[in-house]
Amino acid sequence: MDQEVVIIAECDQLLLSACKREVSDIYLAPKSGEYVVSFRRHGHIARVNSIPENVALRIVTYLKYLAALDISERRKPQSGAFHKEIDKQTYAFRISTLPSVLAKESIVVRVLKQNDTQSLQDLCYHPQAAQQLSQLVERGQGLILMTGATGTGKTTTMYSLVQYCQRILARHVISLEDPVEISQEEILQIQVNERAGVTYAAGLKAILRHSPDVIMIGEIRDRETAQIAIEASLTGHLVLSTIHAKSTVDCLYRLSDLGISLEVIRQSLIGIVSQKLVKVEQDQQKAMHEILTGDYLQQAIEAKRAGEFFTFPKTSYDAVRPGVQV
Repeated sequence: MDQEVVIIAECDQLLLSACKREVSDIYLAPKSGEYVVSFRRHGHIARVNSIPENVALRIVTYLKYLAALDISERRKPQSGAFHKEIDKQTYAFRISTLPSVLAKESIVVRVLKQNDTQSLQDLCYHPQAAQQLSQLVERGQGLILMTGATGTGKTTTMYSLVQYCQRILARHVISLEDPVEISQEEILQIQVNERAGVTYAAGLKAILRHSPDVIMIGEIRDRETAQIAIEASLTGHLVLSTIHAKSTVDCLYRLSDLGISLEVIRQSLIGIVSQKLVKVEQDQQKAMHEILTGDYLQQAIEAKRAGEFFTFPKTSYDAVRPGVQV
């Protein structure tokens, strides 16, 4: 019993330390005779300390228990989540395990503060970007796509956009996510659950029957999801989603790869946003954006149709690309 109390205390201290330091991920990686604990903050991973193997294995088991994972299964990857209140703030901890060659599990814990949405003005490095993003979501219908490297805050920006739609524009917003990263009490959030048959495609079909004004999709991953998102944007809905691509222009090629014709892209797509983080004062970060919309977007589509590559005209933000196209 005393050992269990110690392990729970060690785990609670680990989570508390991560939350106080405002880290995004906790890593527990197995080494010979120990586990190395590292924190990711602002995109950088730093080693914090090491834990004896016998203690670390118990912490891993306890974290799996909290996330309702199979604690006896150590050969297959697993994922889950749990919520915990720390310093009067609710956090979601998303757990992902991975078996290693050392016959021990590596574990990553994503730390997500709940009901915590920043305004666009606070998120964006350039005030013009916040203004242009607001103008994009004020459109009644169409598809807005966000791209950028992992950990650049794309989902955070999307949450800010849908909160703006809900609070300022008084629109009915429904999200479909895998998983729901940040709980938002003011919008209806749907969790993808493929075991229960709630895929992105099936979930989108069901959402459309609830007459939303705005639909947020966690990620466009396949052809079926892309087609349904496009159809929703063409039938009176504003659709926001992320998609994996190197840049705003590369999103057009990604949509083509998913079987979407250039004419349909032209009719449905109203903006592509590429995001990255830059350091500002007091060890903080803000988002910089490259926004492809309006005439530039139509020129990029026509360049793609002609087999040419579109490049932005020179702007005042070229020195700190990606900048905002206005």
